[in-house]
Parts: sequence; C-alpha cells; structure tokens
Amino acid sequence: MSGDGGAMSWLAPYYPWLKTLHILSVIAWMAGMLYLPRLFVYHAGSEAGSPTSETFKTMERRLYRAIMVPAMLATWLFGIGLAFTGIVVWTAFWLYAKLLLVAAMTWLHTVFGRWQRAFAADTRPHGAGFYRAINEVPTLLLIGIVILAVVKPF
Repeated sequence: MSGDGGAMSWLAPYYPWLKTLHILSVIAWMAGMLYLPRLFVYHAGSEAGSPTSETFKTMERRLYRAIMVPAMLATWLFGIGLAFTGIVVWTAFWLYAKLLLVAAMTWLHTVFGRWQRAFAADTRPHGAGFYRAINEVPTLLLIGIVILAVVKPF
C-alpha cells in the first residue's frame, strides 16, 4: 500500500491519530482563513484610528497570530507526518494536485498576514469589495482540496 516499495515507517501505527490531528488543524486554519478576510471587509470600512478600527486590529492580530499561524503549522506538521507513515501512495496524481492547492492556501495565508500588518499600521491596501471577493478564494481552495483528498479523482 505504500508508495516506497512496501517499507512501513515507525509512524504507520499512528496514522489514524496523525490524520485526526491533521483534520482538526485544517478546520482551525480554515476557520481563520474564512473569518480574517471578513474582518478586513469591515475594517476597510472603518475610519483609521477610530475605536472600531482599533478593535479590528486586535481581533485580526489575535486571529492571525494565535489561531491561524499555529493551525497552519500544525496542518503542515501532521500532513508531513502522514507522508512519512509509508501509507501515502506517491504515484497518485491527485496527491500532487492537492499539495499544489495547499501551497496556494499557504501563500494566501502569508498574503493575509501582510494585509493584517498593513491594517495594523492604519493603511488600507484595498477596499471592502476587494476583501469581500477575496473571502471566496479560501472556500474554493478548500473545496478543491477536500474533493481531491476524499474522491481521489485521478
């Protein structure tokens, strides 16, 4: 069943736990990836330096640093752990497509971090409509990732 000629890793018995922790990490990461751009929508409509703006700064910073970054790192850590169980089939094309979408999600995560820091500095890189549209991108990436991981269409 493994993609490396049959040699199972010492991590193989932990596969169900690694997969569980990976899924829980993805859920936490995605909660932030879906909520942060929504905060940006509202923050973009607030006046710089206002009490409302200051509240959004705190919410965005805490969401990004305390939830999203650790959840993303855990997602990658547990995903890499899964890869080292020896159970992953490396000849399956769907896996590489999924990894490409996960890389895109990670890139988007870093972009969100830049925007969070821009808002913290009282700059408004884009208008509310832009963030409203961007809010859909993590959803589309998530749909693709889940379909690839569950259906394994190719």
